[in-house]
Formats: sequence, structure tokens, C-alpha cells
Amino acid sequence: MSKLVKALRPFASCDIGDALVKLRYPRGGYLDGISIWSPTRQGHGSSPRAVGEAVTVRMVDAKDMSAPTPTKHFADCAEADKIMYIQQPSAMYSACFGGLMATRAKKIGAAGVVIDGRFRDIEEIQALGLPLFARDNSILGSNTFTRASQINVPVQFKEDLWVSPGDILVGDQDGVVVVPPSLVDQVVELCKEREQIDWKTMQDLEAGMEMGPTLKKHR
Repeated sequence: MSKLVKALRPFASCDIGDALVKLRYPRGGYLDGISIWSPTRQGHGSSPRAVGEAVTVRMVDAKDMSAPTPTKHFADCAEADKIMYIQQPSAMYSACFGGLMATRAKKIGAAGVVIDGRFRDIEEIQALGLPLFARDNSILGSNTFTRASQINVPVQFKEDLWVSPGDILVGDQDGVVVVPPSLVDQVVELCKEREQIDWKTMQDLEAGMEMGPTLKKHR
């Protein structure tokens, strides 16, 4: 596990996102619309925080013959302690990831999978205990719908927010955030400061103070 991953592990996605907003990073690094599905669905029990460097997979429409093809199946490109980030073409209603691929990723030791798109076989994946975050699910496999094209290339999430190989992904019950390595030290410092502020704020609120004056006092 890298030093940068260890540094970010103690902090929640919310705190990291707030720190990135202060640092003027696009969209606060927030991968909006992506939520946790495994080991438990969002809001249905606790799940361990998933933190790891990104291994990116760019999917294309299966009909696109002009796009390159990887030399091996993308599931075999997972890496121990890293999070596979899969970008599926938008508006696809099929899954691009399922139980067999999850089994392979788990065996390799992947820290999790994040899909800007759909997956299937939720019970199989939950039984594996593999942390998985996705935009949605589907009953349809990739088949003639999508295929992997490029591994470990920068992929555009939305507008000015990208996910690049080696970026740190942090996923929990609140969502997923992406942190570029160059900003990790600053993010950690801001998160530590926010942790102390939140603790003092909570103490005053539990003592019965009003929200307005409390926020003005500490923030």
C-alpha cells in the first residue's frame, strides 16, 4: 500500500471533497451519481472504506471497430491494493462488469471497483465482499454492447474532472472522490483541521448551543 493511500485512509469522502473544493479542484473530485453496492448497498449497513490507486479501464461501444483492443482481458489488469475504475459509454443499459470479473479482481487482491456505468450479479459480488461502487445495475451482460478498449489511460468523468492512473480513489457510504497525488499532502492537512473543527462544533451542539452561533464561532 502506497504512502499516499495510507495518508488518505483515515478520512471520509465528504471531508476529502470539502478539502478539494477549498483547493479549487474540479467538482471537489466528487464522482456524482456513483454509490456503493457491495459489500452492502448505500444506507443498508456499514461497509469498509475503499481506498486505493486507480487502474483505469476505458470501455467503448462494441460496434466501434476503430478503437484499440487490449492484449488481455481487462479483469486480468486489476492490481493488488488498487481500485479498478471502469468508464462505460454513457446511456448504455447493459452491464460492463459482473460476478466472474469480480471473482478475478478479488483473487488478484483489488481494493475495489468503481464503475461509471452499470454492473450485474449483485449477490455474487456481495458474497465476495468486494467493495463495488457504480452508477446503476442491469440484467444484461456486455455481450454485443460494450468492450474494453484501453487500460491505464486518463478518462474524462465530466467536463473538467478526469480520473488518471495513479490517482487515489476513496469510496464509502457517502460516495466516491478522486484525489490527484500532487494534492494529497494538502488534502490531508485540511482534513485534519476540519476534524478538529467538527469535533469542537459537535461538542457545543450536544451541549445545547444553537447552530448559527456555533458555526460562526468555529468556522
